[in-house]
Amino acid sequence: MLIIRLLLPLLALLLLAAHFYRADWLSLAALSIALTPLLAVPRWWAARTLQVALVLGAFEWLRTLAVFAALRMAAGQPFLRLVAILGAVAAVTLLAAWTFRHRSLRARFRLD
Repeated sequence: MLIIRLLLPLLALLLLAAHFYRADWLSLAALSIALTPLLAVPRWWAARTLQVALVLGAFEWLRTLAVFAALRMAAGQPFLRLVAILGAVAAVTLLAAWTFRHRSLRARFRLD
């Protein structure tokens, strides 16, 4: 069951890496990939590092949402689907950070 709980943060980090790679921010893409092994490190600092990275990632998704929505609105193109998709991705990324508050992950990463 622990593996299943760690899949959401893993997915969120990989989506962030893909986003950064697409934006040609290779150092941030590499950092996102480099953070994934921390999911296997049962230490409090690993969990906190991942949480901070995921919260910052959620803010990046919201920033991207604002930029792309503004561009689409200025061009007179539809934007609601974009807002829904990027808003959902930001919410999932925040949820991935929040999963570290679950009892089993708190025990694994010694957060008590």
